[in-house]
Amino acid sequence: MIKNTTKAHLALLGANIIYGANYIIAKGVMPNKIGPTAFVFIRLAGCVLLFWTLKLLFIKEKVEKKDFLMLALCGLFGGAANQMLFFHGINLTSPIDASIITTATPVIVLIFSYFILKERITKNKVIGISMAGAGAIFLILYGNKTDGTSSLLGNFFVLLNASSYGLYLVLARTLMKKYHAITVVSWIFLFGFMYVLPFGLNDFLNTNFEAFTINTYLTIGYVVLFTTFFAYLFNIFALKHLPPSITSSYTYLQPVVSFLIVTLMAHTFMNDVYAKDINLIKISSCVVVAAGVYIISKPSKVKTAK
Repeated sequence: MIKNTTKAHLALLGANIIYGANYIIAKGVMPNKIGPTAFVFIRLAGCVLLFWTLKLLFIKEKVEKKDFLMLALCGLFGGAANQMLFFHGINLTSPIDASIITTATPVIVLIFSYFILKERITKNKVIGISMAGAGAIFLILYGNKTDGTSSLLGNFFVLLNASSYGLYLVLARTLMKKYHAITVVSWIFLFGFMYVLPFGLNDFLNTNFEAFTINTYLTIGYVVLFTTFFAYLFNIFALKHLPPSITSSYTYLQPVVSFLIVTLMAHTFMNDVYAKDINLIKISSCVVVAAGVYIISKPSKVKTAK
């Protein structure tokens, strides 16, 4: 029988492959077919319907009043802010840049874990934080001086998205010890949708749905069903069995998936714009960030008495 920790690792693998593909897939319909805010509105509305259907059918669990504040915070950082920042960021910048910057998430989780969960920061973690942070910041600044689809503002939005999502992972961990995963994620998306509703409704109503093609609907379907519904389920399940530091470390799969897809588009489909998104500086930034996180993840040597 497969252990829950093994299932959690497999869930994280699946979630981050989905996320890695999402950088290119979601960007493909913005802003020509749909705006970022309207896209987030549809994403949240669809997942509220899906998650609450699951909860009402299978999970008969009530939440204590004292935990609603934490759920509201998770809804803000994990449901509304991070998605708004991500979609506005990916609308402006390169999928490659976005996927590399998102790899700062484990570093951000480490910092929040120190202050919120009182997790100890070792020498390796300090060195790793410095390296990963330098790599991500350099890429953000470089994004305003390069060809392709890079953007300083877009890269900054993606960094804020990573920060918001990192805080969400740490906050959600406290709830996962107490409630079923479906219960937690249902409330998170309900609160997230409530936050986005005042901003997204008008954009949604003004969207020209007549201009949608089959590809547009398939893209939105992928984002709602896979990137949000399944990926959040996988992540929230993993949080129940693994600490946030391990959960967030799988983020480093995302640039690999994005690089593979962008390379495929650039060379197989002869997409010149995406071809400009791949260069030595971006690859080097990715390596520096990944090396920093590898150092962070290395276990500290425990001194034993002689």
